[in-house]
Amino acid sequence: MTRRTTVVSTGAYLPQRVIENSHFEATLDTTDAWIRERTGIRQRHFAAEGQGTSDLAIRAAQAALDRAGMGVDAVDAILVATSTPDLTFPSVATMVQAGLGHTSGFAFDLQAVCAGFVFGLANADAMIRAGQADRVLLIGAETFSRIMDWTDRGTCILFGDGAGAVLLEAAEGEGTSDDRGILGVDLNSDGRLKDLLYVDGGVSTTGTAGKLRMQGNLVFRQAVEKLAQTAHTALDRAGLTPADVDWLVPHQANQRIIAATAQKMQLPMDRVVLTVAEHGNTSAASIPLALATADDEGRFERGDVVVTEAIGGGMAWGSVVLRW
Repeated sequence: MTRRTTVVSTGAYLPQRVIENSHFEATLDTTDAWIRERTGIRQRHFAAEGQGTSDLAIRAAQAALDRAGMGVDAVDAILVATSTPDLTFPSVATMVQAGLGHTSGFAFDLQAVCAGFVFGLANADAMIRAGQADRVLLIGAETFSRIMDWTDRGTCILFGDGAGAVLLEAAEGEGTSDDRGILGVDLNSDGRLKDLLYVDGGVSTTGTAGKLRMQGNLVFRQAVEKLAQTAHTALDRAGLTPADVDWLVPHQANQRIIAATAQKMQLPMDRVVLTVAEHGNTSAASIPLALATADDEGRFERGDVVVTEAIGGGMAWGSVVLRW
């Protein structure tokens, strides 16, 4: 028998404030049509004044617990993937732990920018396989609206705030690709590509949070190449092929990137979960938000093969293959 990491439930939370593309027309040289054509985005959500990343994360985590009909005391670990923490320290995860009333186990943050949730899945899977935890609450949560340069048309129209969560649990499998749970993982990074996507501030440099900077065309090229590559690698490790994939749940950065990646994987767009139009790019929150959306809509059936993939600043990228 093989110890596997299965998805028990999903949860999501989006701030109430909705920002449509027309919001940017008064201050930037842009239009709703221009934004839709180049990104696929029509709206995004922004956190309210005084609403931190941990507040969003707590709401998403509680939704996942409620869906599972499980109390937080049944959870051994809480992991939060984020690049926009409330404070330099302590971690958002410990704030979530306190907010949920979790008094046992452990909690910590991971930072791999937009790839953070995929890296979180890999870490949670490793802990569960090693027997360090039986249940892990994994959350992706971001407030990217707090690090935007509102004069930069190439970035500020792209990002939104939100949080998504999955409750993961150990289960026994046969050790084959027919098992439920996480079947294959591929993680990568290349620090030489740092200047393509970064924030120009930090504790040991400027002493400020800084603003997001991106070379959009170069990021686009890297994303299309690396996302298809990592998905194929993870599928190989799972003993599966693109023909076995039922659903692709990609990082929701740009609809053109998503379409190009799906084409490279020979997947029709009706097998791709798309939320970028409604959410914008929510960085580490985008994949769990998309998973929760598809789960709520009843799109996933037990036994479906789901591929998640993401690329973000660092650059860091990776994918996870799981059977629902």
